[in-house]
Amino acid sequence: MQNFIFDNPTRIIFGKGTIARIGNEVKRFGTNVLLVYGQGSIKKHGIYDQVISSLTEANLSIVEFPGVKANPVFSHVLKGIELARSQNINVVLAVGGGSVIDTAKTIAAGVKAEPGDDIWDFFTFKKKIRNALPILTVLTVSASASEMNPTAVITKEEGAQKFSISSPLIQPRASALDPTVLFSLPTECSAYSAVDVITHLLEGYFNNTEPESPLQDRLVEGIMKTVMESTEAILKDPQNYNARANMMWSATLAFNGLTAAGMGLISLPAHMIEHSLSALYDIAHGAGLSIIFPGWMKYAVHKRPAKFAQLGRKIFDIRETDDLKAAVEGITRLERWFSSVGSPTSMKEASIPGSDIDRIADNSAALAKLWGLKDYTREVIVEVLHLCKA
Repeated sequence: MQNFIFDNPTRIIFGKGTIARIGNEVKRFGTNVLLVYGQGSIKKHGIYDQVISSLTEANLSIVEFPGVKANPVFSHVLKGIELARSQNINVVLAVGGGSVIDTAKTIAAGVKAEPGDDIWDFFTFKKKIRNALPILTVLTVSASASEMNPTAVITKEEGAQKFSISSPLIQPRASALDPTVLFSLPTECSAYSAVDVITHLLEGYFNNTEPESPLQDRLVEGIMKTVMESTEAILKDPQNYNARANMMWSATLAFNGLTAAGMGLISLPAHMIEHSLSALYDIAHGAGLSIIFPGWMKYAVHKRPAKFAQLGRKIFDIRETDDLKAAVEGITRLERWFSSVGSPTSMKEASIPGSDIDRIADNSAALAKLWGLKDYTREVIVEVLHLCKA
């Protein structure tokens, strides 16, 4: 295990009825709230009313900023920054999933940027985030762990650049997680969320610089098995509270820094390639990951067959003694599982033409360079994409 610092200051308020507490939590950080949310589903399912009631009871002033897309875009972020500045906002509350939270984080950083700064420079690492408004969240989709991590992902429409920022200054101060809000999620959203969580876990599991990690491996394997079991239960009964609760907490733990602690340098090549799919074709992030990740595994398995075999044996109880054969069978079983919950496992299933591979690779190569993934040249990315095509 390598040296690490684990510091996660987000206060998690978990369980039934916890949305009612968000007003008093927000009040600790400000009184003039920018309420960021999506396309209106929180109003349809009663979450909006709960949030407004809590904020009103706490005597907070509310400025609403709706309209965040599933793949959030930079132009909308800029509108939010302008609104927040004009209304003297001093705290931001995101009510939604990762897209809404990431938008809120970027707004919070943008409001505090120096006059004349190009906010996109934060995403291209030309400038560092120096300050940000405090952010809190009410989580309505469990997938990204943005409710308990310091990162955000936004797409700039010009050039279809889906890039990210990371700073402790945009780490949420508190997040309310009520599993009952997940009861109304569409089936496909539950499936895509599970894929996102599993790939968060496995990117660090496979792409690290620590040769021996029994504790972290078992954390990953245990959370992954819980996600799979919970998702299967949710698809049978969307209002299974324990399954939703286990899924909600698993998603948060999968990408809040815990499973990566002590693992050295972590990279996310499959996420890097998927960013191009959701940027170029506006597909759900989880759906894109279920297309890319099995293909990436087929490309990478020969580099660490023993580790891939370990996953197959621990998760799918594969008894094959030959590591490479066990690893390949594990990849097949995971791909089948993605398919069984209704997530696509090929570009063809998502109506993405194989003839677009060069276009996707060009887009991905730019992000690979920005993220410092030197092994992922354009040629390598093309090779991975061909394994995702059929």
